[in-house]
Amino acid sequence: MTELIDSIKALAGGEANITSFASDDSSVRLVVKDRSKVRLEQVRVLDGVAKATLISSALKCTFVKEGKELMGKYHELAGEILSNVGGIENVKSLRHCITRLRFSLKDESLANDEVISNLDGVIQIMKAGGQYQVVVGAKVDDLYNELLDEYQVPGVGTVDADDEPAAEEDDGKKSPLHSLMRTISGVMTPVLMPMAAAGMLKGLAAFFASLGLISATDGIYQLMYAVGDGFFYFLPIILGYTSSKHFGCNEFTGMVLGIAFMYPNMVSLSSGDALGTLFAGSAFEMNYYTTLFGIPVIYPLSGYTMSVFPIIISTYFAAKLEKALRNNLPDLIRNFAAPAIVFAVMVCVQYVIIGPVASLATSLITFVVNSIYSIPTIGGPLCCLVIGGIFSTLVMFGLHWAMMPISLGNMANLGFDPLVGSGIGGFVGLGQGLAVALRTKNERTRGIAIPALVSQFCGVGEPLLYGIQIPSKFLYVQNIVFSAIGGLACGILGVKQFTNGGMGFFSLPSFVDPVSNDAYCMYAYAAVLAVLMIVAFIFTFATYHDDGCYLGKSRSEVGK
Repeated sequence: MTELIDSIKALAGGEANITSFASDDSSVRLVVKDRSKVRLEQVRVLDGVAKATLISSALKCTFVKEGKELMGKYHELAGEILSNVGGIENVKSLRHCITRLRFSLKDESLANDEVISNLDGVIQIMKAGGQYQVVVGAKVDDLYNELLDEYQVPGVGTVDADDEPAAEEDDGKKSPLHSLMRTISGVMTPVLMPMAAAGMLKGLAAFFASLGLISATDGIYQLMYAVGDGFFYFLPIILGYTSSKHFGCNEFTGMVLGIAFMYPNMVSLSSGDALGTLFAGSAFEMNYYTTLFGIPVIYPLSGYTMSVFPIIISTYFAAKLEKALRNNLPDLIRNFAAPAIVFAVMVCVQYVIIGPVASLATSLITFVVNSIYSIPTIGGPLCCLVIGGIFSTLVMFGLHWAMMPISLGNMANLGFDPLVGSGIGGFVGLGQGLAVALRTKNERTRGIAIPALVSQFCGVGEPLLYGIQIPSKFLYVQNIVFSAIGGLACGILGVKQFTNGGMGFFSLPSFVDPVSNDAYCMYAYAAVLAVLMIVAFIFTFATYHDDGCYLGKSRSEVGK
């Protein structure tokens, strides 16, 4: 085994090209500095290597044991799914979110919807935004890795024959909205769970302080707050990494551009005397404290902490420039000259053009939201009613990602997000799902409802949405109505969310004001949710029955 690992390291460019290394009895994983130095085809033919994949800068090799290739527990299910979407030759690319495998297919008509939807482990089939989506729940990561590693399906960041990131094919029919949603989803999905965890810790620290259990000067408070608040403060650096992965450039390129946004000397400029101000006296006011060749270097009043769009846009153009440079610079200077040129050009462009324009757009969205919310008497309730009512539909079409940058922008500029209807549908679903689990006579329905309830409790609602609510239709409409009512109630009570953290019940601490440690919004929100869950349970329990073609079963099969 040691000899095999040494051979893999040598073919990966040697120790000088390896930044991290991990291995066990079944596989080895290397992260390399320069993927062009990896001789992938030679690694694949090494005696003892079953599979070898190079995804972005990560080389993963699976070993052969006792003459058999080691297979994951979802190997068979992954193979069935791949076979019934038309085989690997019909797959342009594959990506995934929290619960869905998202196939981009060459010919969607070759996919066998009926077979896939009835596979044990598949919850639902969705077709939206040019993607063939297979909802599989919490095992999505395992299935995605199985399809990439064992079946060689081209995933996001998979390299082609020229060792360049394989771009997703564009058939010319993708709308700008679809492209935007795909980008936001691809960039934000990897950070969603760490973001939820960080926000939950920040909210819990504020909640315990509001109860008098700890003080803001205690070490535990300061440490938890450092993790929670620090994540959001340095969000541009984190998104620089995920944006680079999504756009196919060196991950450290995006991180360095994010660091440039957050560099202390640049942040501290805003505490000095401004050389001038643009849009003075308006909601879009921007000061500048220095110039670049006479051009103002604008720093928004809210800065770039917690910002989303500036770093994503900057990394997009950096990826284009980096690829052009690597294709045209001589090999002798390419490895150090390309990043140097990218950094020098993009840090200027992002401070002079991209940052101000993106911040202006974000400020415009925040201004519109705040203006509507501030309408006397009806503004807040109206906003929350709409968000509460439409959020499940946004999730169904994958458009809910558009709300996250708006929410983060509100928190950065206002100190809170007043649009708190996004989580209400999930709590309504808990009441509905429990009633269905108790009332149904259909074993398959109960088998979906019970694990979906656990998932929904933790804030992942797709299994319940696709497995119970949408197939019933009546439950889906019922959820929309109750969620809209809940949003209206939150708007009337003035509920606000102060950090984007936690999911499901774990989101409650994010409604505690971390500045004043006031927990009013959390208690008001919890009261609304409790009432809605009870009412939804009672109503669903009284009205639900198994009939029609529910969950793919004919009327004659219900109850069997």
